[in-house]
Amino acid sequence: MSGPIHPRCLIIAEAGVNHNGSLDVAHQLVDAAADAGVDVVKFQTFRADKLASRSAAKAAYQQRQTDAGQSQLDMLRALELSESAHVELLQHCAERGVGFMSSPFDAESLNFLVSLGVRHIKLGSGELTNAPMLLAVARTGLPLILSTGMATLADVEAALGVLAFGYGPNAAEPSRTAFLDAWANASGRARVIDKVTLLHCTTEYPAPRDQVNLRAMHTLRSAFGLQCGYSDHTEGYSVSLAAVALGASIIEKHFTLSRALPGPDHKASIEPAALKALVEGVREVEAALGDGVKVPMPVEIPNRVVARKSLVAARAISHGERIGADALTVKRPGSGLSPFDYWETIGTQASKDFAPDDLICRTDKT
Repeated sequence: MSGPIHPRCLIIAEAGVNHNGSLDVAHQLVDAAADAGVDVVKFQTFRADKLASRSAAKAAYQQRQTDAGQSQLDMLRALELSESAHVELLQHCAERGVGFMSSPFDAESLNFLVSLGVRHIKLGSGELTNAPMLLAVARTGLPLILSTGMATLADVEAALGVLAFGYGPNAAEPSRTAFLDAWANASGRARVIDKVTLLHCTTEYPAPRDQVNLRAMHTLRSAFGLQCGYSDHTEGYSVSLAAVALGASIIEKHFTLSRALPGPDHKASIEPAALKALVEGVREVEAALGDGVKVPMPVEIPNRVVARKSLVAARAISHGERIGADALTVKRPGSGLSPFDYWETIGTQASKDFAPDDLICRTDKT
């Protein structure tokens, strides 16, 4: 990616680890995402031994979708992509006209992505409390997309304090107090607003729809003044469309070549046909949202005369007659005197004869 965040809703196709460690499958995911019309394909960049300890347990959803006897560390080792694979995928994305992004999970992976020339960093929800990682990202100066799953507003604010400190020219040593001071400073907050987009999400795979809480996007925007999007872990894509209708600036959605494949994230992902439908649906919702100004649309204007009503003669009215309430009614079309003029018309003198249903026009009364 290059330049600012896409002015439309940015659609990130989260390939993640759904390549199952195969570079060939990763290339197929790039092609599928590009064919679907997404803006960005995102992978994950990590070294398993820097991400998880030998004692780290797998999440329940990972237990369900992978070998129960396999440790989290061993599972992650099988899902790594080499540095050379990243270079190939970056080039492939460029050839297909789609942005390349990857989420780093350790400082070395972050530095490697920066060396590739990426223009944005995406951090998953698990890094929200990883203050050293947040600081390292901010010190790159690159814009950040930060997921907020599992978080309270206090958690998010603490993370933003680290970023406010890191994006600034601070001479102070990093500390909780320094982070609080940076966020309390108007220029520190302004730097964060300029650089950071938050993603609301529910960290479960798949996420139950009744625990999505999309209105939390409004809460995040109101609390911090940042752009906010949605990282969708639900089945299907209807919740993503609802998020766009609620103003999401980014939609991130896991996708896979087949939900039947083994691996931790396939069951919570959508397949290429659904990804294409998601992109089309997002663009349709965006088109429907408009600019919010309540004015007649061009297609409506010809219909006003047909659908609206005018004052018409309820009975025959003679020239010179004083028009009473019994002589007026309201009917289509809308090309005559407005019904708003009903009370001002009563008691005026008819300037000509009227048959029943004749339109009353402004010049027809004195």
